[in-house]
Amino acid sequence: MSAPRRVQGFSGLQQAFDEVRFGGTRTLNLRASLPTAAEAATRVDSWLRQHQMQQSGEVLVVTGRGNNSEDGISVVREASIRAFHDLKKKGVIEGFAEHTAGSFVVTLAPIKAVHAAAARRNAPAPLPPPAAPPTLSILSNATRDALRVLAERSLDSLGIHDRGPFVETEMLRLFGELGAKMGEGPAAERERRLRAAIDAAMDAYD
Repeated sequence: MSAPRRVQGFSGLQQAFDEVRFGGTRTLNLRASLPTAAEAATRVDSWLRQHQMQQSGEVLVVTGRGNNSEDGISVVREASIRAFHDLKKKGVIEGFAEHTAGSFVVTLAPIKAVHAAAARRNAPAPLPPPAAPPTLSILSNATRDALRVLAERSLDSLGIHDRGPFVETEMLRLFGELGAKMGEGPAAERERRLRAAIDAAMDAYD
């Protein structure tokens, strides 16, 4: 019968606890093989993707502290952190936290998170609303929006489906046409009459 393995010091105790918590299958030890930064990033990426598919929950990535590295900075640790950030954006991991000075606990995301992240990346950027013609700046936002809708309906009635380049011109045309019938009076009253005329014109398209 072999003697039980003795644990030496705090680091040995920490390692023993990690072995109980993660075991060999959920621990990636980069420190043991001394990879380059590029090799470390590739291994972290593929290993974490594999464990996401296995739904491993939490895993341990050992990078080392870089005591023997130039300037005392572990290139493996830095490359791993960059990989973690990238994989979080891609929905592979939910997050990571420093476990010891030379290791990280990584929480894996559910598999569906990868598809959700891909959908967000592939979604087209929303187009900004077209700028209101400068001469309409005296109108309230509500009146300009109503005039824009009327201009779009007018262009639709003409069979112009690529309305973008023509909306502003049509808004100006309609503003001039309807505004000429508003008569004199305070600006607020004239805008109220203009809004009523716009609503009546839109009713004609319904």
